[in-house]
Amino acid sequence: PLRPGTHNQPGSREMTKGTQSFGPRQNKTHGLCVRCGRRSWHIQGKKCASCGYPAAKMRNFNWGSKAKRRRTTGTGRMKYLADIPRRAKNFFRAGTQAKPVAAKAAK
Repeated sequence: PLRPGTHNQPGSREMTKGTQSFGPRQNKTHGLCVRCGRRSWHIQGKKCASCGYPAAKMRNFNWGSKAKRRRTTGTGRMKYLADIPRRAKNFFRAGTQAKPVAAKAAK
C-alpha cells in the first residue's frame, strides 16, 4: 500500500524528481538573440545556443540537417540574390539601353 502524498506508482515510496522539482525554477536562463530572434541567448554565458552569436559564422552541424534546411539560403527575402539569375542571363551588362523594337523590324 502507498502512503498518501507519494507518487502513484507501484513500489514507489519517495517523492519524485519530476513535477515537484520544477516548481522552484523561476529564473530565465535564455533571452532573445539579436541575430536569429530565438529565445536561445544564454544570459550568463553571453552566447546564442541556436545560431552561435556572437561568433562570426552561423552555428550548424551535419547531424542537424533539418535545422540547416530551415535557415539556409532561400528561406528569407533574398533581396540581392533574387535578381542574379536574370542578370546572369544577360552577362551582367550594365549602363546599356535596349534597342527599339521598331528598328529591329525595319532591317
